[in-house]
Amino acid sequence: VLPQTVLYIADAETFSGHEECHEQKKARKRNSKETAIALEKLLPKRCQVLGLVTPGIVVTPMGSSSNQPQEIEEGEAGFALLFPKIDGVKIHTFHFSKDLKNRVFDESKFAEAGLKNNPDLRVVLLFGYNSWKSGATRFLHQIVNPLNEKSIILAGGQVESFTSLTSENNNAQPGDACGVVGLAFSGPQIQSATVLLDQDVADERTAEAAMQRLKAANIPERNTIGFMFACVGRGYRHYKTKRNMEADAFRKFFPNVPLFGFFGHGEIGCDRIVTGNFVLRECNDIKDDLLHGYTTVMTLIHLGLTK
Repeated sequence: VLPQTVLYIADAETFSGHEECHEQKKARKRNSKETAIALEKLLPKRCQVLGLVTPGIVVTPMGSSSNQPQEIEEGEAGFALLFPKIDGVKIHTFHFSKDLKNRVFDESKFAEAGLKNNPDLRVVLLFGYNSWKSGATRFLHQIVNPLNEKSIILAGGQVESFTSLTSENNNAQPGDACGVVGLAFSGPQIQSATVLLDQDVADERTAEAAMQRLKAANIPERNTIGFMFACVGRGYRHYKTKRNMEADAFRKFFPNVPLFGFFGHGEIGCDRIVTGNFVLRECNDIKDDLLHGYTTVMTLIHLGLTK
């Protein structure tokens, strides 16, 4: 049961404190790295760790998977998902940073990261960082477009930064760089589905209709995790001060599936379903557009039935 892969996400206030002045920002960055190192010391040395900092958190409190998921848009919050060794499932981290010297991304790096020539690849969670940097959007397209295959679920969003990536010698990204980090899930028993809640989803009825589409995928709910990647412009502001709307809609249709995720600066995903016999059921015939703003992406990942 020792963790082999860990994904932890915390909001910026939790991880970096509340300082605002220029001199304290330097101290805040040091504090972030110190916090990341302290967290990693609690884990086995060979454990892969990916840590993200985001504007807000979606979390199901510890205890039972049937606990009500919470959208925490303000205040301090965070969570960690600890994945042990799972028979028939491989989970690994990856990192692509923008090369300031070359405009074209070397796609051979996909194969090195297990994202190409991997027939068992089922799900890729992608997280862009420093999206405000010049060239960041173009670089994200260079990563997402080659991975936009019909047999793979892609989901994620834009975060503020990443604080840990223990598969690398350097745990923190250069301050002037932008890039993409993520988790890849491979294994023949993995099943997954995503749905996109676009800007028109703005009330309880339309939010629940999106969850019905996800439910119709018939993904087994035992040993399944839900992920919610939402725009910072959604939440209670989007639903006219009603809080927790999308997390509540998810729980209504998936009462025993824990939900985790964040509020970020852009979303990655679409309506896409990979079934147990590795056949995609598309919800429309339009070419998938994976990069969005002011939307929410809901994802289910089923890791197989264990004894």
